[in-house]
Amino acid sequence: MDTLETRELRYFVTVAEELHFGRAAERLGMAQPPLSRAIQQLERRLGVTLLDRNRRGVALTGAGQVLLDEARTLLDGAAAAARRTRRAASTTTRLVLATKAGANHDLLRNLLDAHAAEPDAAEIEVVLCGMGDQARMLRDGRADVAFMQRPFDNLAGFDTEDLTTEPQVAIVPAAHPLAARTSLTTAEISDVPDLPLARWPDPDGRYEPGPGPEIRDLSQLAQLIALGHTTAVLCASARSWLWSAHAAIPLTDSALVTTVLAWPAHSRSRAVAGLVRTASRL
Repeated sequence: MDTLETRELRYFVTVAEELHFGRAAERLGMAQPPLSRAIQQLERRLGVTLLDRNRRGVALTGAGQVLLDEARTLLDGAAAAARRTRRAASTTTRLVLATKAGANHDLLRNLLDAHAAEPDAAEIEVVLCGMGDQARMLRDGRADVAFMQRPFDNLAGFDTEDLTTEPQVAIVPAAHPLAARTSLTTAEISDVPDLPLARWPDPDGRYEPGPGPEIRDLSQLAQLIALGHTTAVLCASARSWLWSAHAAIPLTDSALVTTVLAWPAHSRSRAVAGLVRTASRL
């Protein structure tokens, strides 16, 4: 049988993310034995091994990784259907716009002001999120539109409207010798022993190995840079939130970054279409 239940997919995704049955069971609010039996039953129904279990722990097989990717998409789609159905029944036309905290503030302000001036404009709720969270929020229905950035964000499955393109800068402590430079290269900013680059999590919340601190949000990053503990490469528009303890140095060889307004490709929302028309005129 090829039919999969959302309950068993949710069980599997939790185990695959934790790679530990005990922690997964705790997250799910259930005992470990029935969770183990549910995963074993799923493997028997599919006729494949999804998880390698040994004394060292639990690891995904190739088939398990495929199911993890597909299950996340299916669960996000189910959640999105429920959230957007409830939103459609509301008497107030409202859009949720997701953007990472600290992203191009002036551009966002201009878009919101221009849209508010349109007749019958939808109410816009801005949700500030972490690095890379916008795609998940669009896919699971928590957001209708989002500010995202090419080439850093995964735009697969979304339609987009380009808003602005800008260079990148290195944000360094104002007291550091690099702050006196008029420009830097990416190699120079990547190889400063006393000023390691900050590390951001991937979409699964994991950090690549490295000497720099693990960063969760821009307020944490701002303070660590001011203290002289790290540096970061950000879009030039980040200058709008810099402190006096920061300096922004242009990078001569960095890729240009395009901020886009993104929305699910299957969207038929008139409110989304109205916001996109406003964005295209900015």
